[in-house]
Amino acid sequence: MAKLVETYACVPSTERGRGILISGDPKSNSILYCNGRSVLIRYLDRPLDVAVYGEHGYPVTVARYSPNGEWIASGDVAGNVRIWGTHNEFVLKNEFRVLSGKIHDLQWSPDGLRIVACGDGKGKSLVRAFMWDSGSTVGEFDGHSRQVLSCAFKPTRPYRIVTCGEDFLVNFYEGPPFKFKQSHREHTNFVNCVRFAPDGTKCITVSSDKKGLIFDGKTGEIMGELSSEDGHQGTIYAVSWSPDSKKIVTVSADKTAKVWEISEDGKGQVVKTLGSSGSGGVNDMLVSCLWQNDSIITVSLGGTICIYSATDLDKEPTYLSGHMKNVTTLTVLKSNQKMIISGSYDGVIVKWIQGVGYNSRLERKDPTQIKALAAVEEHVFTFGFDNKVWRVPLQGDGSESAEHVDIGSQPKDLSLSINSPDMALVAIDTGVVFLKGLEVSPPVNLSFTVSACAISPDGSEAIVGGEDGKLHMYSVSGNTLTETGVLEKHRGAITVIKYSPDVSMFASADKNREAVVWDRTSKEVKLNNMLFHTARINCLAWSPDNVMVATGSLDTCVIIYEVGKPASSRKTIKNAHLGGVYGLAFTDPCTVVSSGDDASVRVWKVETE
Repeated sequence: MAKLVETYACVPSTERGRGILISGDPKSNSILYCNGRSVLIRYLDRPLDVAVYGEHGYPVTVARYSPNGEWIASGDVAGNVRIWGTHNEFVLKNEFRVLSGKIHDLQWSPDGLRIVACGDGKGKSLVRAFMWDSGSTVGEFDGHSRQVLSCAFKPTRPYRIVTCGEDFLVNFYEGPPFKFKQSHREHTNFVNCVRFAPDGTKCITVSSDKKGLIFDGKTGEIMGELSSEDGHQGTIYAVSWSPDSKKIVTVSADKTAKVWEISEDGKGQVVKTLGSSGSGGVNDMLVSCLWQNDSIITVSLGGTICIYSATDLDKEPTYLSGHMKNVTTLTVLKSNQKMIISGSYDGVIVKWIQGVGYNSRLERKDPTQIKALAAVEEHVFTFGFDNKVWRVPLQGDGSESAEHVDIGSQPKDLSLSINSPDMALVAIDTGVVFLKGLEVSPPVNLSFTVSACAISPDGSEAIVGGEDGKLHMYSVSGNTLTETGVLEKHRGAITVIKYSPDVSMFASADKNREAVVWDRTSKEVKLNNMLFHTARINCLAWSPDNVMVATGSLDTCVIIYEVGKPASSRKTIKNAHLGGVYGLAFTDPCTVVSSGDDASVRVWKVETE
């Protein structure tokens, strides 16, 4: 069978103009964040060790550990809260419909018996506290008129709940059962985040008016505010307390994080400003932070996670980055098989190194969506939905020297001839186009609708697949194609065609979930009955020793076949990627890399008998 060796995880889903939530468990030094319908558990000291919970039916917005670290509560955009265990394959304890709209924040009570959740109530209640085991409501939360963005539970007795939101209000409730106690209207814009100090004596709110207010944890009276001297120049999205309750970290749209010293009488002074590492674009705005044990963690709008050492703030931070959206395509460099390059739907190209994880991102000036990419020694070729083919250099960050050429029609597929790397074949609806370097030949019109193509490594032969399920073989001389044969076996539109590394065979797959391996010289079928997917096949890869073929499908599975054996002796990786598998590549004869709709890249070891 195949064993999961490494996961290059996706980054948190972010939204412009809103803070997001990351939380953690100090005991295991892990952090939780959400991307799409998944909750990710990552360990700060082991970045490649990632666990993913994907049972939500809607996009998840917040997840938090219970005080004892045994349970996790996660809320989604439909107002559901699921409570599940951190062990035993994430066993589900309970699911409750808490609000009628999106949940923005939730918090456990310090005894782990109650949960408070807040968000958008769509006309009904905007905040609810309930028992974790029965879901019964504990208290009434009146006093908010618009979405409630954040809530906090006082970690010591007597218990309090504080909420804040888009109506500029900060409300205190006491209980249980909880009832309204007082309200503050000192903020002049959205109040984005509220947090209690771990010792329960103080509570702080931060807002889009660039201010932070400090309240007495027990009485709810204002004690002081964060000094405006050296303060933030933009919206403050999030705040987190140090474990000793003496300092806080805040993050803002001005692209900085600031560490503040909080005095006993509730005044805040900046101790250190942590700048952002990026190019200074919108994606460097910071939208979330967490202070856990000796780590200060910040998250940018582009999804990059920075981990600073709290005891040595001048030390260079560790960066974790990756994709935020569907990873549509994946390739491995021929010269360096450990270098994996993946491209996602939103135009981000990431380089990974097997065994290390994240290496770097290739930036482009206008990150258009990416549909497919192919790599040769020094360059990556990509195309998207804008009729352009891009050539991005692998060295450096690629932003300045990325070039593109307009081929005049929407590209369907792209194939590079590896031995003459300047030559590429691009499939368009009506036919194919040859690229030499960045020079476009006139399109070659074919009599059928094209859906996929491949060119042999020496550039002498091309295979073009059609919507009619036929494979058309051509010999190539210059920019002209001469048809040498038509192969018929597929019953659906061809989605992918790939030559084997020794060019003695090629494999093709179609929308009707079938794959076929052909002999190149005799044009005979070498392996058939590869009909084990339940939905269309998106991608296909050959092992470097020509022995194995892997197919990835919309049905979330990767299936690995051996060419010399019958198709029934296949190996199946079920649920490789939530939402479907879109990219596949082998790095060595028994290691396959996959990518998919869950924005993650995974490395699998195939165990041969």
